[in-house]
Amino acid sequence: MKSWKAELMLFSATFIWGATFIFTKVGLDDCPPSLFVILRFCIALLLSLAFFGKHLKSIDRVIFKRGAILGLLFGGGFLLQTYGLSYTTVSKSAFITGMTVPITPFVFYLIQRKPIQLWSKIGVAVSSIGLYIFTDPSIDNINFGDVLTLLSTFFWAFYITLMDKYTKNDRGFNLTAAYVVMQFIAATPLAVISFFLLDYGDIYFNPTKDLFIALAFNGILASFFVTFIHTGVQKYTTPVKAALIFSLEPVIAGFIAALTLSEYLNIREYIGASIMMAGLFISEVGGFFEKRRK
Repeated sequence: MKSWKAELMLFSATFIWGATFIFTKVGLDDCPPSLFVILRFCIALLLSLAFFGKHLKSIDRVIFKRGAILGLLFGGGFLLQTYGLSYTTVSKSAFITGMTVPITPFVFYLIQRKPIQLWSKIGVAVSSIGLYIFTDPSIDNINFGDVLTLLSTFFWAFYITLMDKYTKNDRGFNLTAAYVVMQFIAATPLAVISFFLLDYGDIYFNPTKDLFIALAFNGILASFFVTFIHTGVQKYTTPVKAALIFSLEPVIAGFIAALTLSEYLNIREYIGASIMMAGLFISEVGGFFEKRRK
C-alpha cells in the first residue's frame, strides 16, 4: 500500500476518533466511565471474535505477548481519557490528547533508536506551536480531568510507537486480525478491574437512546472498525507521521463540539488549528520534495 493511501485512511480514522469525544460525553450522563468503557470494549470484542475469531490460530507466544501489550496500552489510554472527560470539557479533553504529537518522537527514539526525518521534526514543532495556541493552557485552569487526559497521551505515544515496531514487517491479514482480537481480549478485563476498584460504589445505568447511540458509535466504529484500520495500515507510514495525523483529532472534535454542544471556537483557536494543519502539510510535502531532490 502506498504511504499516502495509508495516511488518508488514518485521517479517516482520526475523524471518527474526533467524534467519539461528543458521544462519550453524552454517554457518561447515563453510566459511570469504566462501565461505559466495558460496554464499548465488549461490543468491539464480540465483533472481533465474530469476524476474526478463526484467525486466533495465527496467535503464537510472540503475537500473544505483543497483542496483550498493545491492548493494555489501548485500554489504559481510553480509561484515562474517559475518566478525564467526566471532569473536563470535550474541547479541553481533545486538545490535551493532541499532546501525543510532541511526545511520540521522543518515545519513538527511546524504543526504536532510529533518527527522525528533518521534515517530520519541523512538522512536529509547528504542530506543537499550533496546539499551544489552540489550547491556550493555563496552570490555574488545570483540573483533575485534565491531568488524567494528559497521562493518557503517554499511553497513546507508546501505543503508536509499538504498533509500528510490532507490525512493520507483517503484511498478512491473519496477523492483523489476530492483533485486533488480542487487543480487545487484553483491554476488556482492564476496564472490568477499574470498574470494581473505582466505580463499584457508584453504579448507575440509565438505558436511554442517547446511551445506546453513544455505545454503538464508540464500540462499532471507533473501537472495532478504527482499530482494525489502524492496526492494518500504520505499518505503511511512520509513527511520527501517524501522530501528526492524529493531532487533527482535537480540531475535528472542536468543530463537532461547536456544532452539537455549542462549544464554539474563537479566532485564536482557528489560528491554532490552521497552524497544526500546516505542520502536517510541512511534514508531508517536505518529505515528498526531499525524495524528489535526491
